Amino acid sequence: MEAEQNGNARLDPAHGREDRLRKQKLDRTSVLDSAPRNSMRTENGRNDLSKLRVAVVGGGTGGLTLAVALRRHGIVAEVFERTAVLAEVGAAISLTANSVRLLARLGLGDELERVSVEPTEVIYRDWRTGERIAARPIGAQYRVRFGAGFLCMRRAALQQILSRAVGGEHLHLGRGVRHLVESPDGIRVEFTDGRHHDADLVVGADGLHSVVRGSITDEAGPRYSGVSGFRGLVPMSAVPDLPDPHALQAWMGPGKSVLHYPTRGMVNYLAVVDGPGDWPAQGGTLPAAPGELAEHFAGWSAGLLQLLTATEQGDRWALFTQPPLSTWARGRAVLIGDAAHTMLPYHGQGANQTIEDAIVLADALADTPPGEYAVAIERYQHARRARADLIQRSSLDKPSILHLPDGPAATTRNTALREADDHLVWIHDYDAQRPDRGRGIQIDESRDQVFHLV
Repeated sequence: MEAEQNGNARLDPAHGREDRLRKQKLDRTSVLDSAPRNSMRTENGRNDLSKLRVAVVGGGTGGLTLAVALRRHGIVAEVFERTAVLAEVGAAISLTANSVRLLARLGLGDELERVSVEPTEVIYRDWRTGERIAARPIGAQYRVRFGAGFLCMRRAALQQILSRAVGGEHLHLGRGVRHLVESPDGIRVEFTDGRHHDADLVVGADGLHSVVRGSITDEAGPRYSGVSGFRGLVPMSAVPDLPDPHALQAWMGPGKSVLHYPTRGMVNYLAVVDGPGDWPAQGGTLPAAPGELAEHFAGWSAGLLQLLTATEQGDRWALFTQPPLSTWARGRAVLIGDAAHTMLPYHGQGANQTIEDAIVLADALADTPPGEYAVAIERYQHARRARADLIQRSSLDKPSILHLPDGPAATTRNTALREADDHLVWIHDYDAQRPDRGRGIQIDESRDQVFHLV
């Protein structure tokens, strides 16, 4: 590993705190209006992007999507993933219209359709009786309304599609990042194995416990939300008593909830419970006592219990959220996805917002001369932060809505769900590449606290 040269700024959480605190935010108007536009143009007036060096830290959905999107613009990114194998973290994933349309524009639509299924409807159910509290169709009606499908698939299938599009020669596994070193000429990624990689720009797509985030800001990292859950993937043939297994469903009850949806031949679920009050580890999981999941949901509908007990109980997962950051970037390093805005899963938007981030950042880089990284990054933040922060903030209140005890408050919630018709629109109708065409983030947040559960 080469020694750090004079004039380089080591970007790790323990260094440069005072410099970061003194650093003033970019003035959006002055940056965008004063930046030269033609300093690195080819003879035909287009940006010369072939020499732009982008290092993506994290080989999950966001990092791989960004690499594919950059490649469509003629930018070859190198992706560095900490793990030795691209393994499933969470067995399944649901992609909504706001991300499906973006992936289709990358030429991946047909492949996604082949490995996915569409839920027939979204259903809200009573925890004990299984009564359908409210329901709305998805399927063909959803496609007509939003212009793209609602696709549920195995997470591994999505990873395979994206990694093939990136190309194996640009995906580097087993490369954990130790820290970043920035100089006037670029930024170096130093790995835990002693190797390094030089780039013009580093994108942190490294998730909840992001190393890159610690290099950008000293602000508080992810915090435990006070709720935890159990995940499972069950063969559909094993749950004959589960009502409407091909639907996306939210079961609501005192202090608990269950969300499940279909994949090919399977049902994926997340069973969420209030507590424990404190999470004793920074890691995402802890072993659960035998039978703990069934005990938590004792007395719930028999069909749902069949789903929760059909396979061996797994570990208990903490649900974390990231307090909104004052910035997603510093110098030549920028964040996307969970590294920037970890959110609770009640909107089903974690991966979808990550995909929106990746596409917008790729477009910003492609539309800006390669030397003007600050301009591209500021455009990206300006386009993304308000929407991601709103979805993240909205998701924080969902446990209190879903977990209401039986009584007047739950009755009011159920009535509101039956009467609501547009609770999906503000998220699913949004087009990150054409935000002026959708309804964007102009919503009634007080109504959203009740209506938007998926």
